[in-house]
Amino acid sequence: MPFHPRTAFDWDLRTRTLPLGARTIIMGILNVTPDSFSDGGHFYSPQHAPERAEAQALTMLDEGADILDIGGESTRPNATPLTPEEEQSRILPVIAAILQQRPSAILSVDTFHATTARRAIEAGAEIVNDVSGLLWDPDMSSTCAELNCGAILMHTRGRPQEWPTLPALSPNEVVPLVLTELAIRLESALTAGIPSNKIVLDPGFGFGKRLDENYPLLARFDELRQLNQPLLIGASRKGFLAHTLSQNPSLSLLLNGAPPNMEDRLHATTAANIAAILSGAHILRTHDVRPAAEAATIADRILAAS
Repeated sequence: MPFHPRTAFDWDLRTRTLPLGARTIIMGILNVTPDSFSDGGHFYSPQHAPERAEAQALTMLDEGADILDIGGESTRPNATPLTPEEEQSRILPVIAAILQQRPSAILSVDTFHATTARRAIEAGAEIVNDVSGLLWDPDMSSTCAELNCGAILMHTRGRPQEWPTLPALSPNEVVPLVLTELAIRLESALTAGIPSNKIVLDPGFGFGKRLDENYPLLARFDELRQLNQPLLIGASRKGFLAHTLSQNPSLSLLLNGAPPNMEDRLHATTAANIAAILSGAHILRTHDVRPAAEAATIADRILAAS
C-alpha cells in the first residue's frame, strides 16, 4: 500500500511560524531533573545547573534538533512531586542560558503547571508541552490562550500513580479511546481561546497505556489524521519497546536476561519513529537527536517518492 503524504500545516508559535509536513521536525528532550525515567540526573545537579544542561542543549541543536523541549519535573510513576517554584528554579536558568548562546533557538517547556508555563514563555520559550492535555491545572487553558504560544496537547489515561492499577485495554479499545479523548481535549482548548493553528496533538505513548497496549496505537497511527491537527510521536526509549526486546530469545541472551538499558533501546526507538512518520507524524520527540534526524531524512524521502 502506498504511503500518504502528510498534511501540511503552519504551526503558529509565540513569535514565529514553523512549517510542518514537508519534512519531519525533530524535538530534542532536555530533562533537568534528578529522576526522569531515561536521563534523570544526567543534565541536572544543583552543583552544575545550568551548565551541564546548556552543553547538552547546544549539542542537540548542532545534531539537528529543530526544537528543544525542557522539563523540570518527572512524570514517571512514583516520581517526587514538585511545586511550580521548584520546577521553575530548574528550568528558567536553562532557558536563559540557551537563548544567550542561541537566540534563535525554538524552546518548548514541558510542564502541566500554568505558572511555570507563564514564566517560561515570558523567558523566551515558544511552546507549552502539557502531558495532561491541559487537564491537571485549571488555569492552563486560559494561560496558553493569553500567552499566544504554541501548545502540545498529549493524551494521558489517568495520573502516573494510577497507571499500575488501570484496567487493561483490549487491542480494539486503544485507538478509539485516544481519538475520542484527544478530540475532547482539542475542543476544550479551542473553546478556551487557543486557535487550532497553535495546537499539536500527541497520543501519549506509555502514558496510561501499558506495554503491548501501545502497539495498536502505533500500527493505526494514521487514524489520528482524522483529528485534522499536526501530530507528534514520543516513543523515545519507552518501556514498551524494552519489554518487546526482552521477549526476543536471541536478544535476551545478548542482554543476559536483563531488560535493555536506555542506550540499548535506540534501534527500537528508531523503528517506532519511522513507522509513525510513514503514518503521518509531523514531529519526533527524542532523546537521541542525530539518529532520529538521520532516520527521519530517509523516511521523508520515502514519503516524497510515494
